[in-house]
Amino acid sequence: MKRCFYEVLGVGREASCEEVRKAYKREALKHHPDRNPDNPEAEASFKQVNEAYQVLSDEQKRAVYDQFGHEGLEGSAGGFDGGMGDMFSHMQDLFSEMFSGGGFGFGGGGGKRRARQGDNLRVQQRLTLQEAAFGCKREVNVHAPATCGDCQGSGCKPGSKPETCGHCRGAGHVSSARGFVMFTSPCPKCRGQGAVIKTPCKTCEGHGMVEKPRKVVVAFPAGIDSGQRLRVPGQGMPGPGGAPPGDLYVEIEVEEDPRFERDGADLATRAKVSFTQAALGGTVNVPGLSPEGPCTIPVEIPPGTQPNTVITQRGQGVPRLDGRGRGSLAVVVEVQVPIALTARARELLAELDGELTPRDEAAAEEPQASGERVKGDVEAPDVGVGTG
Repeated sequence: MKRCFYEVLGVGREASCEEVRKAYKREALKHHPDRNPDNPEAEASFKQVNEAYQVLSDEQKRAVYDQFGHEGLEGSAGGFDGGMGDMFSHMQDLFSEMFSGGGFGFGGGGGKRRARQGDNLRVQQRLTLQEAAFGCKREVNVHAPATCGDCQGSGCKPGSKPETCGHCRGAGHVSSARGFVMFTSPCPKCRGQGAVIKTPCKTCEGHGMVEKPRKVVVAFPAGIDSGQRLRVPGQGMPGPGGAPPGDLYVEIEVEEDPRFERDGADLATRAKVSFTQAALGGTVNVPGLSPEGPCTIPVEIPPGTQPNTVITQRGQGVPRLDGRGRGSLAVVVEVQVPIALTARARELLAELDGELTPRDEAAAEEPQASGERVKGDVEAPDVGVGTG
């Protein structure tokens, strides 16, 4: 009895074509004989997977199978005849985008080789809070290989050109048979380039790259923060054989500012006020940020302000990275208590302390004798009580 094709691929009957395709990739790699050399059942499972995919990937065959099962496919063109040509043609289509001519190609084919992009580079850049808040342009020093100026990255001596590799005949890969499967791998002579350099450039010794420090101008947007990074296209490592360069990633680190604590787009600072200012109220100047540079912001201290009170100044924080305004500035009030006091200051403070005695404590000290009327009391009106 044949297994259900949906069960073979591990999908449901309502699976889409793309889901069937992905399941086939997974199961084909899982049961491939070369990946299971010690498992004699792998080849049989591998054939079942391909048979199931031949049917379920074809709308007409799938419709017949859904209605009549395996019997509906027997004796028709929809049946799997066991031939390897159709199976490999399916696998060639599926795996070509995964390996693109190198590594795991089937049928000795392989698509057109694409020039491999150069590697990416990563550098760190420290910014002040002012620069990170309102944006800036900086020259970033990059110490990495750069394209050789003499050979323009080809690796060949000026006036010469690379020659076609005789081992792979310019394909960049070679094929080898393992059982009934053809594998392709990068050519060991040209390392997958399809060409060899007979007369290398003396400056770069045929590598096409030389160690050369350079400077890249990077624009840092307003509101950027530590831990974020910028991508600068085309400023990474040059690609092999004149291929496009990679990208440069600039990782940001914002220096600490002694005036502020930052939380995203919000800032926090501290305002030191005397206890008389906290009691009477007034205006204090606190540090702020502006596009022109450091500044001060006047903040109103309400009368009776308590220590560690937070006064929020909206729109005085860091510009948001998405351009939607600025965050807030939280001003934490620190009430300063004098340490050294003169005799006169002690006398005045003692007198002030008497004036500031809490009302509830004063009220608690007044006599409340039974029947004695206290100023401010209100007598209750007479109310008659009935018996029924």
